[in-house]
Amino acid sequence: MILAGATPSSNAVHTTWYLTDPASVRAALAGVDAAFYIAPAFLDGEADAGVAFVHAAQRAGVGRIVFSSVIHPSLDLVNHAAKRPVEQAIYDSGMDYVILQPALFFQNYAASWDRTISSGVLAEPWAVSTRFSRVDYRDVAEVAALGLTTDSLLGGTFELASAGQLDRHEVAALIAEASGRPVRAERLDPDDIDASAPLRAMFEHYDHSGIVSSPITLTAVLGREPRSLRDYFTELAG
Repeated sequence: MILAGATPSSNAVHTTWYLTDPASVRAALAGVDAAFYIAPAFLDGEADAGVAFVHAAQRAGVGRIVFSSVIHPSLDLVNHAAKRPVEQAIYDSGMDYVILQPALFFQNYAASWDRTISSGVLAEPWAVSTRFSRVDYRDVAEVAALGLTTDSLLGGTFELASAGQLDRHEVAALIAEASGRPVRAERLDPDDIDASAPLRAMFEHYDHSGIVSSPITLTAVLGREPRSLRDYFTELAG
């Protein structure tokens, strides 16, 4: 969040607050000109918490909100559908706004990178043939910064994706290229994972339907080509 009177050279002010504690949220928003909001993944009551945050921002006199939503919020999946009421509340709020709808993040591969390289297997709990668009969250962060500090994106809703609509075989090939090690794609049995009901529903959806987009919006906003998954894997391998 940006405090009133802050400049790029100002010292950052850090505060801890709790999304489900209204008093904590009010205190965090005091004196804030612009807020960036992203909900924790699969938060219980995510929609209600997000709408409450928007209303609290209104009452606090926040002038601008940048919301990191999700690609295809019209899907019935819990982690997508929960974003719709928050977007609606922002549209109705009277605040200036920028809505970001990012694809799957490149950074999701970081936690399993060493295991993937050592085992030679890229496994996820849905079909290997399903295609997805992805994005480097550093590019999303750059767009968020533009939304917070310039007027060029105000009133816009932006679906953000890098180039490529890749299945797991193609992703495994990029990992192999970057690491110099053989990597093959496999499907992990969802029954072998201790996953919540919303996660299981997501795995089932991904078994038959991917989530794809175009890089044209992100390219236009950044004024350059978005970071590529190949380059991201090269960084991880380095």
